[in-house]
Amino acid sequence: MKVKNDEIVISHTVEAPKLFGVSRLFSNLRGDLTGGLTAAVVALPLALAFAVASGVEPKAGLYTAIVAGIVAAIFGGSPVQITGPTGAMAVILVGIVAKYGLEKVWIAGVIAGIIQIALGVAKLGQLVKFIPYPVTAGFTNGIAVIIFCGQLNNFFGLKLPRQEHFLPGLWQTVTHVEALNWAAVVLALLVIATNILWPKINTTIPGSLMGLVLATAIASFFHLDVPTIGAIPQALPMLQGIPHWNDFGLIRELINPALALAALGSIESLLSAVVADGMTVSEKHNSDRELIGQGLANIIVPFFGGIPATGAIARTAVNVRSGAKTRLSGVIHGVALAIIVLTLAPLAAQIPLAALAGILMVVSLRMIEWEAIGLLLRATYSDFAVMILTWLVTILFDLVLAVEVGLIAAGALFIKRMSDLSLAKVPETEVFPPGIPLELGKEIAVYRVDGPVFFGAAERFVTFLREQPEVKYLILRLRFVPNMDTTGLVALEDIYHDLERHNCRLILTGLQPQVQQLLERSGLLQTIGVSNCFETTTDAIYSITPQSSQAVAANFASKELLELND
Repeated sequence: MKVKNDEIVISHTVEAPKLFGVSRLFSNLRGDLTGGLTAAVVALPLALAFAVASGVEPKAGLYTAIVAGIVAAIFGGSPVQITGPTGAMAVILVGIVAKYGLEKVWIAGVIAGIIQIALGVAKLGQLVKFIPYPVTAGFTNGIAVIIFCGQLNNFFGLKLPRQEHFLPGLWQTVTHVEALNWAAVVLALLVIATNILWPKINTTIPGSLMGLVLATAIASFFHLDVPTIGAIPQALPMLQGIPHWNDFGLIRELINPALALAALGSIESLLSAVVADGMTVSEKHNSDRELIGQGLANIIVPFFGGIPATGAIARTAVNVRSGAKTRLSGVIHGVALAIIVLTLAPLAAQIPLAALAGILMVVSLRMIEWEAIGLLLRATYSDFAVMILTWLVTILFDLVLAVEVGLIAAGALFIKRMSDLSLAKVPETEVFPPGIPLELGKEIAVYRVDGPVFFGAAERFVTFLREQPEVKYLILRLRFVPNMDTTGLVALEDIYHDLERHNCRLILTGLQPQVQQLLERSGLLQTIGVSNCFETTTDAIYSITPQSSQAVAANFASKELLELND
């Protein structure tokens, strides 16, 4: 749409993206080209490093970044997401590779992709929003620690067998540290220093790439005896078969690793897409479509020799900051990496593993959410405890169990808080109408219930009655309880029976229609007694003291003064 001579002219170029999407795709060609190329430069060293960290050949990381990057960009739900190997996925993959081997990892990746597509079709993409912040911070920090410690072998130049679990691997490194290779240590430190200091000199070329080139040049020039990544084929990823993919027994064996890959891949990809949304004013992501796109990428990648991939937060952020706005940037990123493989593969064979270790150590340190740790410490110790628990389980066991334990702990904490927040004792001065004898006021307790009724409420009332046995009437103000589930129903029934054992009468006021219907259908309303249900708290109190009600009614002509607000 254009404004010309104060007239609105509608051009066909505006309608094209609505119909075909072609004009929209190329509307930001320059920004997408810059973003895709920059993301490819950043992805090159990381793809190599994360492949090594996963226990597979470096070429698998490059093939993953190329194939998964293009497939997820085309079919995914985020227009600016960059997909490829990531540190979180490497943490899971290294254990699976050590236990099952690379071919079985390919099969697990296909199964994981199918699971992700099923999640997307079932429209479960929004569930990631319900993962509490302490849980995500806990497993992110745990991943960072695992990545850092997992690179100690390469940092020290040690040639040790890869361990399936974190602690045995760390212990193995510590017990062999006297055999370290000083040349490897110096190269790793050089890469770390370059990563940290280079952005102060130049922000166009990534510090990780600069450190990689510098360390490789020094190692080659001085013929240093350090482990290198080895030869990378100077060819594009080619379609290949996956053996035994139709073996049902093998699929059953790999279902647990596949579930772990699917869960982590979905969580990380959706979190990355959310981060991208916060950085751009362009089209926001579709969570369900993103899961489908990531699932397709993980199904296709194994047939090209790659490993399971996820949306990469750092590369996505670089893509957006470089001007990308459409999914064309992700395709350009994959094509650029393919060109790099075709032209520079022989040089990549000389890259020292210590250089990759330095890159990953810096990545891991930047992954640690220091601000989150400080925020949780300043906020509540219970949330901080959930984060620490998730962090410990991540390190000592695995990521999926960490998320499960973290969710359970956060859920228990949520229920405890809701039990505390949903019930509040109302002071007598707020609800007792004039004319109520002071001695009778001690026998009446009024509680306001806000929101759902949780099972934690029953025990609170029992404790309260033990401490104040003189209370004979308990009034629950339920006007702000819009609905109630079975848990709340059972809690209310427990409250009634506990009060009955203490010779205390339960009175309900302000029942909402949905809550009242539930009580009627369950029979609890008949058990409590319709005569114990009132519209207002004032009516309930006057039912206890009818003589006071008559006296007050004689003194007040207005019914509005008689009925206090609930």
